[in-house]
Amino acid sequence: MARVRGEILIERPPEVVFDFVADERNEPRYNRHMVASSLESGEPIGEGSRFQATLRSAGRLVPMTVVCTGYERPKRFASHSSLRGAEIEGELTFEPEGTGTRMRWSWDVETKGFRRLPDPLVARVGDRQERRIWERLKALLEEDGLVGTAP
Repeated sequence: MARVRGEILIERPPEVVFDFVADERNEPRYNRHMVASSLESGEPIGEGSRFQATLRSAGRLVPMTVVCTGYERPKRFASHSSLRGAEIEGELTFEPEGTGTRMRWSWDVETKGFRRLPDPLVARVGDRQERRIWERLKALLEEDGLVGTAP
């Protein structure tokens, strides 16, 4: 199992960062690999919420299901993601720091199937990819005038 861990400081309050990230429908706005994401369960978002997403990977569209397994606003959002070739379990935590939020991610990635990749490679690629995703989130949330969340 590969472990992907990291953190970033975002200059927005924890409630703003948490609410934006917990609504997976927002992810295509900051994750270039995420083509689409929709809420399959009812509102409000919370533990048990289920999202259907589509990723672009190696030029192909890959369906993914994301289920919220832990929801402690504005401190912790845990999830389980299933897609062809991998299962991902983990969480995001949100801590106030100065006028912003220290967001940490912690993912356990289990690749499967005949294309299973070595854990050290998955961790190395995952670390780089997650850093890029969360840096884009930071830039988006810190832009002046950002209002609202996904439709």
